[in-house]
Amino acid sequence: MTRVEQIRAALQQALDPQLLEVEDDSHRHAGHEGARDGRGHFNVHIVSAAFEGKLPLARHRAVYAALGTLMDTDIHALSIRAEAPAKNG
Repeated sequence: MTRVEQIRAALQQALDPQLLEVEDDSHRHAGHEGARDGRGHFNVHIVSAAFEGKLPLARHRAVYAALGTLMDTDIHALSIRAEAPAKNG
Protein backbone atom coordinates (compact mmCIF):
# COMPACT_ATOMS: atom_id res chain seq x y z
CA MET A 1 0.00 0.00 0.00
CA THR A 2 1.41 3.42 -0.94
CA ARG A 3 1.69 6.26 1.54
CA VAL A 4 -1.19 8.10 -0.13
CA GLU A 5 -3.33 4.95 0.21
CA GLN A 6 -2.35 4.60 3.88
CA ILE A 7 -3.22 8.24 4.57
CA ARG A 8 -6.54 7.90 2.73
CA ALA A 9 -7.43 4.69 4.60
CA ALA A 10 -6.63 6.17 8.02
CA LEU A 11 -8.63 9.35 7.38
CA GLN A 12 -11.53 7.45 5.82
CA GLN A 13 -11.80 5.11 8.78
CA ALA A 14 -11.51 7.77 11.48
CA LEU A 15 -13.42 10.69 9.99
CA ASP A 16 -15.81 9.23 7.39
CA PRO A 17 -15.27 12.15 4.99
CA GLN A 18 -17.67 13.26 2.28
CA LEU A 19 -14.69 14.46 0.27
CA LEU A 20 -11.08 13.38 0.61
CA GLU A 21 -8.19 14.43 -1.59
CA VAL A 22 -4.62 13.42 -0.77
CA GLU A 23 -1.71 14.67 -2.87
CA ASP A 24 1.89 13.51 -2.55
CA ASP A 25 3.98 16.65 -2.97
CA SER A 26 7.27 15.02 -1.99
CA HIS A 27 8.86 15.44 -5.43
CA ARG A 28 8.83 19.21 -4.94
CA HIS A 29 10.92 18.88 -1.77
CA ALA A 30 13.68 16.57 -2.96
CA GLY A 31 16.87 17.32 -1.05
CA HIS A 32 14.98 19.28 1.64
CA GLU A 33 16.66 18.88 5.02
CA GLY A 34 13.59 17.37 6.71
CA ALA A 35 12.86 14.94 3.89
CA ARG A 36 16.25 13.24 3.90
CA ASP A 37 14.99 10.52 6.21
CA GLY A 38 12.56 9.37 3.51
CA ARG A 39 9.36 10.81 4.94
CA GLY A 40 7.10 12.71 2.55
CA HIS A 41 5.26 15.97 2.04
CA PHE A 42 1.50 15.73 1.55
CA ASN A 43 -1.53 17.95 0.97
CA VAL A 44 -4.91 16.88 2.35
CA HIS A 45 -8.32 18.38 1.61
CA ILE A 46 -11.00 16.76 3.73
CA VAL A 47 -14.67 17.56 4.28
CA SER A 48 -16.29 15.70 7.18
CA ALA A 49 -19.28 16.11 9.47
CA ALA A 50 -16.84 15.26 12.27
CA PHE A 51 -15.53 18.83 11.93
CA GLU A 52 -18.88 20.56 12.51
CA GLY A 53 -18.66 23.11 15.31
CA LYS A 54 -14.89 22.68 15.63
CA LEU A 55 -12.31 25.41 15.25
CA PRO A 56 -9.49 24.91 12.72
CA LEU A 57 -7.00 23.81 15.39
CA ALA A 58 -9.35 21.08 16.62
CA ARG A 59 -9.90 19.93 13.02
CA HIS A 60 -6.16 19.67 12.44
CA ARG A 61 -5.70 17.78 15.70
CA ALA A 62 -8.38 15.31 14.59
CA VAL A 63 -6.51 14.73 11.32
CA TYR A 64 -3.20 14.22 13.17
CA ALA A 65 -4.87 11.82 15.59
CA ALA A 66 -6.38 9.86 12.70
CA LEU A 67 -2.98 9.54 11.05
CA GLY A 68 -1.37 8.32 14.27
CA THR A 69 2.09 6.85 13.79
CA LEU A 70 2.16 7.79 10.10
CA MET A 71 3.05 11.28 11.35
CA ASP A 72 6.24 9.83 12.84
CA THR A 73 7.13 7.21 10.25
CA ASP A 74 5.96 8.45 6.83
CA ILE A 75 4.95 12.11 6.94
CA HIS A 76 7.44 14.96 7.26
CA ALA A 77 5.11 17.80 6.27
CA LEU A 78 1.34 17.93 5.97
CA SER A 79 -0.77 20.75 4.57
CA ILE A 80 -4.36 20.38 5.79
CA ARG A 81 -7.55 21.94 4.51
CA ALA A 82 -10.23 20.54 6.84
CA GLU A 83 -13.82 21.67 6.43
CA ALA A 84 -17.29 20.81 7.68
CA PRO A 85 -19.94 20.19 5.01
CA ALA A 86 -21.69 23.33 3.77
CA LYS A 87 -25.15 23.90 5.17
CA ASN A 88 -27.97 24.53 2.69
CA GLY A 89 -30.43 27.27 3.33
